[in-house]
Amino acid sequence: MEHDFRDRFGRYFDEFEVGDVYKHWPGKTINEHDNDMFALLTMNHMPLHIDKHYAEQSQHGQRLVVGLLVLSLAVGMSVVDTSGKAIAALDYEEVKHLGPTFIGDTIYARTEVLDKRLSKSRPDRGIVRVQTTVTNHRGEQVMSLKRSFMVLTKEGALKAGM
Repeated sequence: MEHDFRDRFGRYFDEFEVGDVYKHWPGKTINEHDNDMFALLTMNHMPLHIDKHYAEQSQHGQRLVVGLLVLSLAVGMSVVDTSGKAIAALDYEEVKHLGPTFIGDTIYARTEVLDKRLSKSRPDRGIVRVQTTVTNHRGEQVMSLKRSFMVLTKEGALKAGM
């Protein structure tokens, strides 16, 4: 049987079960270039992120990674296991910064399926709600977030020719 890369990328609505947990791999070591480019691209010129001398005088004694970079990486790490077949991103909620992330830290993410329901108006798709937790290589939680996305059922995807 021939398989396409799309077979391994994300899940259809039917393949999600409440309580399932996905441990995303590999992790991502955040280097100075990652942080600097993200800060500059997003115009986040907070000195704690881009000024080493300033950050050394702060309570952490070093630069902090931009929190939205950690969020972006965590969501990106989860896509292959969760929303890779999504047809719409719907909501981000309860984004919590639980601890600092520093340049050189490696982050890991895991996602739990919290809820799923078929669309009331379009039964060929459903809404899945998940919670992603991010830890660093020291096992410390640094972020958590919940998000929802819409994804086709297997039958809906077949009808759509996907």
